[in-house]
Amino acid sequence: MSGAAAPAALAEPSERVGRAWTASLSLVNGAIWAGWYGPIQILLALQAAELAPAGTAKESVLAWVTGAGAAVSMVANPLFGALSDRTTSRLGRRTPWIVAGVAGGAVALVLLAGARSVAAMAVGWCGVQLTLNAAFAAVTAALPDRVPPGQRGAVGGWLGAAQILGVVAGTGLATAGGGLAGGYRACAAFAVLGALPYVLLHRDLVLPAGRRPAAGAVAVLRGLWISPRRHPDLAWAWLTRFLINLGNALALLYLLYYLRDVLRRPDPGGGVLILTALNGVTLLGTVVVGGIWSDRTGRRKPFVLGAGVIMAAATGLLAGWQTWTGALCAAALLGVGFGVFTSVDLALMTEVLPAAADRAKDLGVINIANSLPQVAAPVLAAPLVHHLGGYRVLYAVAAAIGLVGALLVRRIRGVA
Repeated sequence: MSGAAAPAALAEPSERVGRAWTASLSLVNGAIWAGWYGPIQILLALQAAELAPAGTAKESVLAWVTGAGAAVSMVANPLFGALSDRTTSRLGRRTPWIVAGVAGGAVALVLLAGARSVAAMAVGWCGVQLTLNAAFAAVTAALPDRVPPGQRGAVGGWLGAAQILGVVAGTGLATAGGGLAGGYRACAAFAVLGALPYVLLHRDLVLPAGRRPAAGAVAVLRGLWISPRRHPDLAWAWLTRFLINLGNALALLYLLYYLRDVLRRPDPGGGVLILTALNGVTLLGTVVVGGIWSDRTGRRKPFVLGAGVIMAAATGLLAGWQTWTGALCAAALLGVGFGVFTSVDLALMTEVLPAAADRAKDLGVINIANSLPQVAAPVLAAPLVHHLGGYRVLYAVAAAIGLVGALLVRRIRGVA
């Protein structure tokens, strides 16, 4: 790199972003999450039960399909992030990938609706994960690209609010779609429509071709490794996020089956929607407030620690109070904790990134801590449910894992 001033795409942002920009970025973020969680919360579970071969448990089919998709996500997010960092299009580094990712995700969702075998279902879901992760990597990188550090908690809060609203919207669309095909198509349409305001109304920062990082395949792949010895704060932040998300993934993976098989709810799909909506209400009550409060205090770690402890306590309720009332209380409490965690942890992550030129790639590596739990959770959950004590043990283990993750945030040194 030359001694010339960094272009806007690589500079540390100093000008506060406006409400319209924040709202449109939040909308496309929520649309992506709707495309993921309509299937995860409802459609994939129903499809697994419908397509499971004789003698194969629906839980095993769901675990295999979601695990395969999460494995794709784990690779796709940092890879597309690295490609985004190297994009010199006149439309900017991020916008082309948002457009391609959302459009591809919509197509993949429609194709998934037509799956008639477990293999086809797995391929379709992997396609959804591949494409939507291309868009998500670009959306996430827009935060450190455009938002100054002192505003990142607040903007992260709005992104978190959009995330849970996207989960609720996806769950509602999946439930109201009139069947598998209708549910998938509704989620696809919502993903596309939600991306339009950001793509059409806001100009992205353009990276000059002369400032592009090395673009060869070897350089891209080599750059996916971030040394934990050279960047210990990023390593501890990654592990904190991974363990808290693993505890959360274990709690949510079999929620539909938990309501159906343990609580004997007559309408488990409707029960999932109720719990998701309640979780969303309490999350919305804390996600923006937590981010703003963190910005004003200039501290991140106490908020992440407290949020992780609250989430672990909520998961523990599912282990010790296996009633519909217990599930409602757990959903509400989980929303309180996850709201604060979502906004403040995202701001914390942007403050441990090694280099501006690799923001999307580095955030993609960090986002593996979101997708890897989706791979690990089915591997852990299936034997816990079927052989090691059932849902009570599952939720106790999930609470313990989340608590350990919360405590590890104290090992981060460079962030208050």
